Amino acid sequence: MGNSGGLSQLLDFGFGHIDLWRSEPMILAQLMIPAESARDTIEALGDVGLLQFKDLNGDKSSFQRTFANQVKRCDEMARRLRFFKDQVEKEGLSTPGRPQVKYEDCEHFDELENKLETLEKELLEVNSNNERLQRTEAELAELSLVLEHAGRFFDSNSSQLLSRSAMPTDDEPLLEGGAQAAPDTAARVGFVAGTIQQDKLNNFERLLFRATRGNMFLKHVSVGKIRDPTTGEEVSKHVFAVFYAGERSRQKVNKICDAFNANRYPFPEDVTRQRSMAMEVNARVRELKSTNEAGERRRGAMLSEVVSHLDRWITMVRREKAIFNTLNKLSVDVTSKVLIGEAWLPAVAVSRVQETLDHAASKSATQLRAILQPLSTPEVPPTHYETNKFTRSFQNIIDAYGIARYGEVNPAVLTLMSFPFLFAVMFGDIGHAILLCLFAGFLVWKEKELMKQDLGDMVGLLFAGRYVILMMGIYSLYTGIIYNEFFSMPIEMFGPTHFYCNNKTTITQLYYPPKPDYLPANVTWEFDVGGPVDPRDCKKFNGTMQYPFTEM
Repeated sequence: MGNSGGLSQLLDFGFGHIDLWRSEPMILAQLMIPAESARDTIEALGDVGLLQFKDLNGDKSSFQRTFANQVKRCDEMARRLRFFKDQVEKEGLSTPGRPQVKYEDCEHFDELENKLETLEKELLEVNSNNERLQRTEAELAELSLVLEHAGRFFDSNSSQLLSRSAMPTDDEPLLEGGAQAAPDTAARVGFVAGTIQQDKLNNFERLLFRATRGNMFLKHVSVGKIRDPTTGEEVSKHVFAVFYAGERSRQKVNKICDAFNANRYPFPEDVTRQRSMAMEVNARVRELKSTNEAGERRRGAMLSEVVSHLDRWITMVRREKAIFNTLNKLSVDVTSKVLIGEAWLPAVAVSRVQETLDHAASKSATQLRAILQPLSTPEVPPTHYETNKFTRSFQNIIDAYGIARYGEVNPAVLTLMSFPFLFAVMFGDIGHAILLCLFAGFLVWKEKELMKQDLGDMVGLLFAGRYVILMMGIYSLYTGIIYNEFFSMPIEMFGPTHFYCNNKTTITQLYYPPKPDYLPANVTWEFDVGGPVDPRDCKKFNGTMQYPFTEM
């Protein structure tokens, strides 16, 4: 009896456990939950994870539902958390691993909302102050460069400026009254100094020349890469000085500078004022640097505090939003004291769900228990397969192509063996299979540690399919041994091949072992090839593949 029982269990192929092949029996149940404890009850049912609620408010829009304001608050909190995450990434801080949240120790929903609102205001204020200080520091740095380089333009070109100042302006005739207009024009000679990006300099100079009809003089010098006050990026710039004559030329020069985003700065003609102004600017730059450093330290401290709780807050907000979205699927009775919902759940989970409802009622302040009662319905139940960490990834592969209808055979059971085997037929190689097994074995070995970490999209996908990869590696090792391949190199593990190339005149073995004993004495044993031959080259001898005494 013991042997027959063991044999029957061996040949069972899973049919004794029909739940592997069929979806779980489902029932439709109605829940009547007191309004005061509805949120805690839904949270407890969500931890069970075996209920699929029906939307009883399908005729209402998202804004007409009972808990629409709470969902809107969750969206606003999620927006703040995305802002915090962007700031943390810009700062280059690394977030800790996936949090193991104990929700009984977490902040209340209202407390978390107030904390996030306060942190956002403080961080926005700090960012605004830092940006303003950095912009001011960059402007003062450019002004310092203008004071340093533009003064040299006056020293080296004073004679050219005096000769050009006697030229008529563009709004006066060039040949009429030129001698009489010279003193007035000399009084209106002016200049503009500033900085401009290097890649815009040529077009800037060309447009100035055309707009003023040549009545201008431009000098510029490169100052390398400096921070732009507007964008905050490091760009290559030139310090320039444009000398012109006439009010109309001044207006044109200013408009062209604005069009090219050239930064204009005040520049005194007096050398003494230039030196005093340069000293003041350098002193302010030093003060702003120390102030900026203090602001950056404060911002870094705030972000360090945020990053330690960020993942936990994100998980809490997602959880709260899921709870309120589920509550919006429930209908409210006429007294507004009871929420009524309908949900599908596996028949085997009814007792577990009832225990969860009783536990949630005992923890609530009202001590009112939710009522669970089955309903009869002609609707087709949803499909639910009970999986574990080994079968879950295979079930996900099947669900990606389509989910079986309720009561149909589950193809994932066959996929447990067929999918890795068909992969191994294509990938059969001993060396590559060993690498797959080592990688998947490492993921399985460090399973508990890796589940607590945020692995990202790519590594997370590989970790989710770790058992699929392990099975593919084991099957590939088996087929690799059959193929006699190690890292795409042929090996000879079980002796030479017994396939021959029969061309009706001689039987040529593809490798050169001695003549086998089982061949008859009248069989000619000749070698008419110069080296080992691949079986696919049998056509070279106008023959067919032949196993000993059998033509294939």
